[in-house]
Amino acid sequence: MAAEGLRTLLECVRYEVLPAKATEDKVLAHVPRDVVVTVTASPVKGLDPTLELTTRLAAHGYRVVPHVPARLLRDDAHLKEVVERLREAGVDDVFVPAGDKDPPAGAYESALPVLRRLTELGGPFARVGVTGYPESHPLIHDDLTIQAMWDKREHATYIVSNLCFDPKALGEWLTRIRRRHITLPVHLGVAGPVQRAKLLAMATKIGVGESARFLTKHGSWFLRFAAPGGYSPDRLLTRLEPALPEVAGLHLFTFNQIAETEAWRRALLARLGA
Repeated sequence: MAAEGLRTLLECVRYEVLPAKATEDKVLAHVPRDVVVTVTASPVKGLDPTLELTTRLAAHGYRVVPHVPARLLRDDAHLKEVVERLREAGVDDVFVPAGDKDPPAGAYESALPVLRRLTELGGPFARVGVTGYPESHPLIHDDLTIQAMWDKREHATYIVSNLCFDPKALGEWLTRIRRRHITLPVHLGVAGPVQRAKLLAMATKIGVGESARFLTKHGSWFLRFAAPGGYSPDRLLTRLEPALPEVAGLHLFTFNQIAETEAWRRALLARLGA
């Protein structure tokens, strides 16, 4: 039963990619059309690279989910412009986090006002994702992050958990949100088979300021990748087996190691007998 559950998750997977120069070619070369591709947004470069890559990948036949961070939106007119561009591209699914831009580009400091505004605009997207925090947010108390999901439930259709390497923390978080009657489907955020050297190279390519924030916020990741045996998503998912029935799908952070992530997924599916 555990193998069947994991196989189902691997077959409804999402790949998160960064809008870099080579990303489109990597996706076309390695990602099947039935895999959902989500495109991040940079607080340094703004939304345009995200929207442009989203439009191109959608034209290639992918189901694409752009990140639309609240703190990158300048004002209501900018939000409407983004909505129009995405609808013209055939996008029906967006992910709305608060974002890391500090200070914000405009009046939106958190995701909830953007979600409410999208509802007021008639709900232009069939699916809307929001962030969940299995581990403590550096600035927000755990109870407040769960309360935020409760507040967003009327405007969102699913949750994507933030990257976490601790299966115990993930399992406890899933139990907590269900006890609070948050019933939105959860896509579990898991790092793909990332190589530490490539992750460091990626961190330096995304911009000096942004890279510094990345390394400051996620220094513990590199310790995990450098540990004996490195990081293995297989081990994490195996230890998560008891919680898998509460999970709707996997959201794999590829860090643009797209070929390696897809090769790992196919190999694991083969071992599971798919």
